Amino acid sequence: MFSLYEALRAPAARRLGLLAALVLFNPISILVAAPQVADLTLDAATRDAVAQAPLLQARRERSTSAHEEAARAGALPDPQLITGIDNLATQGRGAFTAGGDSMTMRSVGFSQVLPSRSLRRAQHAEADANADVAASSVQMTDLAIRQQTAQAWVAAWAAVEEQHMLGMLRDEWAVDLVAAKARLRGGAGTAADVLAVRAQALDLENRFDDARAREVQARASLTRWLGSPVTQPLAAPPDFSQAPKDEQTLLAHLDDQGELLDWPGRERAAEAALAEAQAAKHPEWNVSVSYGSRVRGLSDMVTLQVGVSLPLFTTNRQDRGISARAADLDAVRSEHEDARQQQAEIVRSAWAQWQATGREVQRHLQQLLPLADDRAKLALAAYRGGGDLQPLLEARRDELNHHLDYARMLADYGRAWATLAYLMPDGSTP
Repeated sequence: MFSLYEALRAPAARRLGLLAALVLFNPISILVAAPQVADLTLDAATRDAVAQAPLLQARRERSTSAHEEAARAGALPDPQLITGIDNLATQGRGAFTAGGDSMTMRSVGFSQVLPSRSLRRAQHAEADANADVAASSVQMTDLAIRQQTAQAWVAAWAAVEEQHMLGMLRDEWAVDLVAAKARLRGGAGTAADVLAVRAQALDLENRFDDARAREVQARASLTRWLGSPVTQPLAAPPDFSQAPKDEQTLLAHLDDQGELLDWPGRERAAEAALAEAQAAKHPEWNVSVSYGSRVRGLSDMVTLQVGVSLPLFTTNRQDRGISARAADLDAVRSEHEDARQQQAEIVRSAWAQWQATGREVQRHLQQLLPLADDRAKLALAAYRGGGDLQPLLEARRDELNHHLDYARMLADYGRAWATLAYLMPDGSTP
């Protein structure tokens, strides 16, 4: 199956035919013709990555833990069982005996602490906010895994495209070697020309090996996220020229993006901590009831006690705690605003990178690569006609550099697109 790059580099006589074949020979017909080949798409890679990621499972478990904590937050403390001996005599004939005095009695009862309602509400609100933060971390981890998987997929795909380009150049440069050998046999060339062409071909092989190594490294990154070796071919990429969302939409929804998803919960947690510190100024009540059993012949007794805390010295206790939690809340709000500004910078930078790289890709594909190809063909024709080898070597070197630049731009284009595509938790890529 030929690629779009190959179609655009074809001679004009074949170009229209190849482009028409690309339109007709769509992915559906590929599946019909070769159902045994399961090319790995970018969307499938990201779906498989989040489906089995241990890190994402860990975030889900922590979210479950936080929700369990929220369910029990704000509840009354457990009551305390009280048992003992009251009014035990320490002197006289009945000292330290349960029946040694008429006032001595064995007692049993319970005590219950009753925190203020405002304190319990604040504790419940703080636990709910922490549960929201944990739930947000699940979405943030999901997006991060999709983002890194997409980056690895794009790197592997770009390395494959680069190898395809270099393979086509290898075929073209083989013609140079044939021409140099033909001139040498005819007495018009020199052995130095043949050696120079061979040296240039070896440089091309080095670039080919480098691209292959980068593909292997990118597939290793994919294996890390997918959990199994990725050996199947990569499918055609999404249309990188179509952004998933426009810049203004992304800038208008900064708080819905991965790096900011947990900040609302963190703000609510700080607000709840401040409310809890303020509630500490409210009295805390304690109620206890006990039943006392005395010696035979004397009536048993019931004791009821009510206690209340006395927050009398609030200046150096509760007030300082309130000031500390208020400062924490202001700090969280300021950090949230700074995170918004940082995320806006990320969006604007990624958008500018995506637009600029897109223009460079189109300029290379439509103008620079055809020009380099034409220049190399003219230089080869001139060399075959008896011209000097140096213009051909320079043309080939420039042609290689333009193709390598184009391969790098493809990778940058895909990475910029992936950055924009996985900013918000809205499902799979378009």
